[in-house]
Amino acid sequence: MEPFRTFTALVAPLDRANVDTDAIIPKQFLKSIQRSGFGPNLFDEWRYLDRGDPGKPNQGRPLNPDFILNQPRYQGAGILVTGANFGCGSSREHAPWALLDYGFRAIIAPSFADIFFNNCFKNGILAITLMAGIVNELLQQIEQQPGYQLTIDLAEQRIITMTGDSIPFQIDPFRQYCLLNGMDDIGLTLQHLPQIEQHEARCRTEFPWLFLPTS
Repeated sequence: MEPFRTFTALVAPLDRANVDTDAIIPKQFLKSIQRSGFGPNLFDEWRYLDRGDPGKPNQGRPLNPDFILNQPRYQGAGILVTGANFGCGSSREHAPWALLDYGFRAIIAPSFADIFFNNCFKNGILAITLMAGIVNELLQQIEQQPGYQLTIDLAEQRIITMTGDSIPFQIDPFRQYCLLNGMDDIGLTLQHLPQIEQHEARCRTEFPWLFLPTS
């Protein structure tokens, strides 16, 4: 997992509350368990005018010109600012996979659904909770200023706006450590590899019958 330390990126606004995971990545795309390749179908039903299906090429599909991510000024955005209860609905991990594959490394909202919130951190996405009034101010600034960017300093736990204002945010120290060091659950486990190998070697000596061939 790529470490998240200081991140500056173009910001896209999605001024909607209660965006559920089926809107983030529709159910027909859940057949694959690969973590990549979902970006082209992020917000598929809002982004395109026709129905998307697995294996159907996205190139040439009619785009919805009214959807925010289809507007040229938001192409290449790496930070999403959105409404309350983002990521509600089913617990599909494909939702953060799609957001990350599209290019979003951070999401800012007044609140998140709990399971989605946890899944973001497990996949290298920083989910930041801010007061609704601050989020609304950011949404207004993004709309008023094309090319609007934010800088997120995870170590200092602050967001720096284009005017130089600093917005503090809170994050659980364990989640902060994992993001700063680019560690998912597997990476955390591998930190203890010497102890794991020692334990397995001891088990082979003390309980050899557990390792006999099963044929």
